[in-house]
Amino acid sequence: MSDDFLPIAKPDLSEEDIAEVVDTLRSGWLTYGPKTQRFEEEFRRTVGSAHAVAVNSCTAGMHLALLAAGIGPGDEVITTPLTFPATVNVILHVGATPVLADICRDDLNIDPEDVRRRLTPRTRAIMPVHYAGQPCRMDELLAVARMNGLTLIEDAAHAAGSSYNGRPVGRLGDITVFSFYAIKNMTTGQGGMVTTDDYVIADSVRSLRNHGLDADAWRRYTATGRPFYTLTAPGFNYGMNDLQASIGLGQLARLPEFNAKRTRLAERYTELFASLPEVETPALREDVVSNWHLYVLRLNQVGISRDEFAEELRQRGVGTAVHFLPAHYHPYYRERFGFRKGDYPVAEAEFERLISLPLFPLMTEADVERVVEAVEGIIAGHRA
Repeated sequence: MSDDFLPIAKPDLSEEDIAEVVDTLRSGWLTYGPKTQRFEEEFRRTVGSAHAVAVNSCTAGMHLALLAAGIGPGDEVITTPLTFPATVNVILHVGATPVLADICRDDLNIDPEDVRRRLTPRTRAIMPVHYAGQPCRMDELLAVARMNGLTLIEDAAHAAGSSYNGRPVGRLGDITVFSFYAIKNMTTGQGGMVTTDDYVIADSVRSLRNHGLDADAWRRYTATGRPFYTLTAPGFNYGMNDLQASIGLGQLARLPEFNAKRTRLAERYTELFASLPEVETPALREDVVSNWHLYVLRLNQVGISRDEFAEELRQRGVGTAVHFLPAHYHPYYRERFGFRKGDYPVAEAEFERLISLPLFPLMTEADVERVVEAVEGIIAGHRA
């Protein structure tokens, strides 16, 4: 990278990715077809799940996962306040009620003990989010789910390639949903994947992503297909197409390379920040391997607010983001469910000092050093 503006993220697309897309364009098959089926199979083998179903977004995948699990009106789903609104929105889309549980301070993931405290007779599912790529405390969450007959649906939007106790994210809970949005560790532009070991769940997701039909376009329009279909449920137009899958095939093959580069850059950040008491660097639990989707710094008494700090970094040519505004701070959720400041003290306290720094495979160590120098310069300028 040059001294131009350094964004928070940027996808790494190879000439091979482009060639795969061109091959699809020339094939005459653009919608769900051979490339998407190949992508599903390769992703399934990568995470070790029995089934992988490609969809057009992680949001769509979470929506279908809830429906396939039978979650609906009158049910409650417990999730974290430190997440993108999509996680909470899909709970509302199926007519259920979102219940928030506070986070653990160390990893910023949902707190299993607070999940226990939030259980009611209406609780039907837990939807943890693997924040920044570090898996949640899955054994504890699974214990809560199994003891109470709950479905565990993982929002793994950040976690492609991460693992917990030696097991890849993708087959830890009952259903896992990944994101391939442009800024994720691997991308299809837009897109997502639902993985599960449950055939009934997988079959339901396959049908619901395709309007609720019992046959997709591949089975209708190929030489051996049948020309008709029947509707089994009122579904959605949530399928991935072969153009997206064409990108995903090469990205999946390079995912270990991408994550290794992210890890090296994250370690370099942590090394350079070690002597700076005004910041707290992210730390990993011993039971996880993170894909380092985000590098989230926490600010300690830097003399200005986090938002002012982000603006000064922007002025120095460094992009940042805040992951995330707590769900109960959003006006819609606050007004509909009566959330108040103080309801989730750990999430609220940590949110005030979180700032995500640039981290993506196309960065160099010189880019990391440039960011660290900018952080040090801002802090030095505001020391008393």
